[in-house]
Amino acid sequence: MQALRAPLQARVVEWLVVPGAMVRAGDVLLILEAMKMEHEIRAGTDLRVTELLFAAGEMVQEGDLLCTSTPVQDSSHLPEPERTPFQEATKAGSASVMTPPSNAMPSGARDDLKRLEARTGFTLDASRPEAVAKRHALGLRTARENLADLCDPGSFVEYGALAVAAQRSRRSEEDLIQNTPADGMVTGLGTVQGQQVVAMAYDATVLAGTQGMRNHQKTDRMLGLALQNQLPVVLFAEGGGGRPGDVDMPIVAGLHVSTFASFARLNGQVPIVGIAAGRCFAGNAALLGCCDVIIATAGSNIGMGGPAMVEGGGLGVFKPEQIGPASVQHANGVIDILVDDEAQAVVAAKHYLSFFQGAQKDFAAPPEQALREVVPENRLRVYDARTAMQGIADVGSLLQLRTVFGLGIHTALARIGGRPVGLLANNPQHLGGAIDADAADKAARFMQLCNAHGLPLVSLVDTPGFMVGPDIEATAQVRHVSRLFVAAAHLRVPYLSVVLRKGYGLGAMAMTAGGFHSTLLTAAWPTAEFGAMGLEGAVRLGYRKELEAVPAGHERQALYEQLVARQYENGSALHMASTLEIDAVIDPAQTRNWLLQGLQAGRVGPGQPGRAIDTW
Repeated sequence: MQALRAPLQARVVEWLVVPGAMVRAGDVLLILEAMKMEHEIRAGTDLRVTELLFAAGEMVQEGDLLCTSTPVQDSSHLPEPERTPFQEATKAGSASVMTPPSNAMPSGARDDLKRLEARTGFTLDASRPEAVAKRHALGLRTARENLADLCDPGSFVEYGALAVAAQRSRRSEEDLIQNTPADGMVTGLGTVQGQQVVAMAYDATVLAGTQGMRNHQKTDRMLGLALQNQLPVVLFAEGGGGRPGDVDMPIVAGLHVSTFASFARLNGQVPIVGIAAGRCFAGNAALLGCCDVIIATAGSNIGMGGPAMVEGGGLGVFKPEQIGPASVQHANGVIDILVDDEAQAVVAAKHYLSFFQGAQKDFAAPPEQALREVVPENRLRVYDARTAMQGIADVGSLLQLRTVFGLGIHTALARIGGRPVGLLANNPQHLGGAIDADAADKAARFMQLCNAHGLPLVSLVDTPGFMVGPDIEATAQVRHVSRLFVAAAHLRVPYLSVVLRKGYGLGAMAMTAGGFHSTLLTAAWPTAEFGAMGLEGAVRLGYRKELEAVPAGHERQALYEQLVARQYENGSALHMASTLEIDAVIDPAQTRNWLLQGLQAGRVGPGQPGRAIDTW
C-alpha cells in the first residue's frame, strides 16, 4: 500500500481520480486549498488508487492520509502525464537546471504571455515603421538603436518599458500605447565592455523627445540605482525639454520634479557621459550640461531654450538650426568631443568609459626614440606638444577633450603602460604657451574630473607663465588662473610633471600642482629652461641700467644676447637639478619608464564627499 499524506492543513477542493484509477508518477490526484491558494497533490510513483479518505469540501490536517493505493508493477500501458517545464526538468529527483526559455513565443503559449508579447511589441521600433523611417531620413538613429550599439550584445535590461504619456484624459489608451511608447524615454541597465552602466535615451520619435512626467519618474528611478550602486551613467539627451501636454497630473508648473537635483547629485560620484545629436534644448540640455563629458555630433544644436521659448520671450524668431549649433558649442567649450554621427559618438563614449574600467594588460608602447625629436634644438622654434602626448601614451589610447577651446593647454585621457591617466600639456603654438583664462578653466576642471574618478595626472610643461597685459586682465584673469592652484591643492591622485622646455614663473608652478616639490615627480628634458620669468624679459628688466649704458645698436644687442645666454645657462635643466629644485633631468626616450615608476609608487587617496566637478 502506498501512503499519500497531506503536506499542510487545507480544504479539499476536488479529486481528479476515482477509486480503481491507475496513475503515473507526477499525475495530479487532487487539489487542496489553503489561504486562498490551490495546491496540486501529485503521485510520487506509479500506482492504483483504492480508496478516497476525504470528500470535496472537507478539511485535512498536515500529515493526514488522503487516500489508499497499491503500487503498479508494469506501467507501460499507462499514458504519460502532462508536466510543467519545471517538473520535466526535475522529475525523478533530477537536480538539473532548466535551459532558459527562448524569447520566441511557442505555439499554444499561455494567454498571459501572449498578452505580454502583444503589449511589449508596441515599445519596439518594428511596431512604428513610419516614425523610424522619418528618423533614418534625417540621418539619425532611434533611441533603441543607439542603446543597442552602446551596450554589449544582449546585456540591456529595460526599466519602465510599458509607461505611456500622462495624457489619458485627452487621448485613448490605444493611441497612447501606439504613439507614446515608454513615454518617450528608454531606460535600463546594460554592460559596456563588461562594466555595468545605467543607460538612458530620450526618444525623439515620441513627442519630440520631450520630458514627460512619467519619463521623469523613470529617470529618477535609474539615477537612484546609479547612485546607490555607483554605476556610470550614459545619457542620450536629444529632445525638446519640458512637455506641457501631460494633463493627467494635478500640477501647475511641474517645478517640483526631482530629476535635475538627482542627476546633479551624481556629479563627482560616478562617470557621467552625455551624448547629443539632433536638437537638444531646455530641460534636456540642462541634464546634458551636468555631465562630466559632452559628446555631440556635428549636426547637433544645443541650447537652454528652443525656438518656441526664444520667441515666447520676445527675443525673435529663429530656426532650430540657428540656436547653439555644434560649431559654436565646440568652440566655446560646451562640447568636449565633436564627432560626425551617432555611431562615432558611441565609439567615443566607450573610449571615454574605458578609462574608468581599470588598467588594461594588453597595450602597445609608442617608439621611445621619437620623443627625442619632439622639441627643436632651436629654443625659439615652436612645436606641437600633442606629439609628446602621443609619444608618452599607449598607442591608440589618447582621447583629447575640448580640442578647440582653451587652446593654451591640451587635455586628454590616455593610458601609460595600460594604466589610465589624465594628460595636460602647454601648447607653445598658442600665445607661446602662456596660460590665459580659458586654458586655466579648461585645465582646472580637467584636474577635478581626474581627481573625482581617481585618475593620476601627468603634466607636460612648456610655459612662459600666465598671460599678462591690460586686455587679458579684462577677462578676469586673476580669478581664472588661480583655479589651477586651488584645484591642485585638493588633489587626492598622484601628480607627475615633466618640463619639456620653458618652466617659468607662476604658470610653471600652476602646471606642477602648485610648485615643483608639490608633485610626486618633477623631471625635465635636457631642453628645459627655468626662471622666475621669461629669460628675455628678465634681462630687459633686471639689466636695464647696464643695457642703457651701452650705445643702442649692435653693441647693445650683443650685450643683451650675452646676458640672455648667461641666464639660459644659469636656468638650464642641469643647473636646476644640481640645486635640487627639480628631481631629475632625463633622456626623453626614458620618459615613459620614469612615469611608470612614479605611477607605480603613487597612491590614490580616499574620496572626498562634497567635492564636485565644475560643469565649466
